[in-house]
Amino acid sequence: MSESDNSEAGARPAGPPASPAGGTGDSRPSRGPSADRGDRGDRGDRGDRGDRGDRGDRGPPRGPWSVKAQLRSAARKKARKGQKNGMFQRRKVCRFCADKTAVLNYREAKTLRLFISETGKITPRRISGTCSKHQRKLASEIKRARHIALLPYAPSHY
Repeated sequence: MSESDNSEAGARPAGPPASPAGGTGDSRPSRGPSADRGDRGDRGDRGDRGDRGDRGDRGPPRGPWSVKAQLRSAARKKARKGQKNGMFQRRKVCRFCADKTAVLNYREAKTLRLFISETGKITPRRISGTCSKHQRKLASEIKRARHIALLPYAPSHY
């Protein structure tokens, strides 16, 4: 195919886009329907978005670890570091399993208050140290005591 055939077929010449016809000194191409878009096709001024790459330019590859796995790994590392320095945290024991005489009952508000934070929330197992069986029972007893107004729902109700 010759150069004259190219121009007859309506092909655009390669190179920078033509300057605007108005001659305003603005280097931006005109946005009208007759604007010459160069070799970018019909995508306007978006180009081929080559400046972003394949999204692999965001840092080193993180591997197959999920965020949760990374957090777990960091927690284990922190725990090992604490053991090296001589810090030893005693394992929490469920007070209801250890002391069989301690009974969970909604009428004993004094005992239940020990498992409620100052904001009125039920303390979680990881903080209170209760086993899962007694934590479930404790939560239901606290809710019963709240229902009959032995315990507050909110800190303003004390």
